[in-house]
Amino acid sequence: MQSERQKKTITSIILLVLGFVFLNALVAMRIIDEYTTQVLTIGAINVVVALGLNLISGFTGQLALGHAGFMAVGAYTTAALVMKLGVPIFPAIFGGGLISALFGLLIGLPTLRLRGDYLAIVTLGFGEIIRVIMINLTEITGGPAGLKGIPPFTTNFYWRPVVSFAIAYLFLVLVITLISNLLKSSPGRAIVSIREDEIAANAMGINVFYYKMFAFTLSAFIAGLGGGLYAPFFGYLSPNMFNFQKSVEFLIIVVLGGMGNLTGTVLAGFGLTYLQEFLRFLQDYRLVIYPLILIVLMLFQPSGLMGLFGNREFSLAGLAEQVNQLLFRKDPAEKAGEK
Repeated sequence: MQSERQKKTITSIILLVLGFVFLNALVAMRIIDEYTTQVLTIGAINVVVALGLNLISGFTGQLALGHAGFMAVGAYTTAALVMKLGVPIFPAIFGGGLISALFGLLIGLPTLRLRGDYLAIVTLGFGEIIRVIMINLTEITGGPAGLKGIPPFTTNFYWRPVVSFAIAYLFLVLVITLISNLLKSSPGRAIVSIREDEIAANAMGINVFYYKMFAFTLSAFIAGLGGGLYAPFFGYLSPNMFNFQKSVEFLIIVVLGGMGNLTGTVLAGFGLTYLQEFLRFLQDYRLVIYPLILIVLMLFQPSGLMGLFGNREFSLAGLAEQVNQLLFRKDPAEKAGEK
């Protein structure tokens, strides 16, 4: 049994590395053109933030409407660490995530004990407060004109889209792995139980407030990582990039894919990113289009797109098991000899 598990783990890692190398090779050789690469990179960043939102709203059952604010904190913190203090890009991205987590902790402490829609209202207000602060902190954020000259992932113009693409997808894989393993653990089951029935979870001895705080802080941390990726990729930050509309986009991704479904969030994140590019000529009507998408979805498919497939999750371990069966399938005569 241990040998089978080790084979599955090794095969999963090999498949992941091969897929990662193959995609980056296509980008490096320009088989995937620069425009498509940029869209895919933006999609990966959007999915990272949406996965953080799904953790608190989809799996924990607490509605949050201010993840653009946590993303803004991560983005501006990363930019400040790189530009002002000369911190390398990777520690700066994680620094942005940690500061966002700190904000999540400070917001969650007074609000997560409340019931109903109070958390949604508070996080909505937080997102707008952060945006106003960014407008007025001109020395750090550049004010309404925005922050320019943020160093990119690499200064080499040819390799810039390749490196940006690789780093964004590396963080995407790390976040998916983190959340997937968390949900399979004891704390993950406690988090899901809060969504199902908070009173019953409390009666079973689960510290509801602690796990809400844990999920909310981790969700803010992941959103901060998304913001940290956002800053060097664009090289420019403006407070208007992180308005309420941005938070609604992440909420639509989560609802469209299916609340509490990682695969749906990934598919919906990339799909909505491409839809934004396709409908760029209608960008002034986004506040009409997005609510319409939500209304139609709630009327006809409230469980999201993955609800059509029974809310199944894509499993790399399952794929690895099938590959192992093909590669290490034993001959019937050999099996008879073992018996």
